[in-house]
Amino acid sequence: MSRCLTFLDDADALLSGRGDKTWPRAAAFLIRLALEACLADYWSRTAPGLERCDTHAQIVCLKGYRDPGTARLAARCWAALSRACHYHGYELSPTAAELRGLHTEVRALAGRLW
Repeated sequence: MSRCLTFLDDADALLSGRGDKTWPRAAAFLIRLALEACLADYWSRTAPGLERCDTHAQIVCLKGYRDPGTARLAARCWAALSRACHYHGYELSPTAAELRGLHTEVRALAGRLW
């Protein structure tokens, strides 16, 4: 859980305006890393070995271990963050408000999984 919170704190610093011009994408990467660390911590406690699977597989398996709302939240956050982490010339970078919302949701997910 500590890696998850460290990544979220670092993303919070970038979202608070203490970063450089690359902050939107960097914040998105940190929030996604926090989500992945949170899932890995959960699986290492719940179903050892599953933490070594890719994130998509972990999220699919989450449906069988947690309530549907938690599984949907994890899937939605991971999809949005993965999309935000990739540069597309025809799309704008995620806004600070979008990233702040994802940051809040990942922090809530961490609380649900801990």
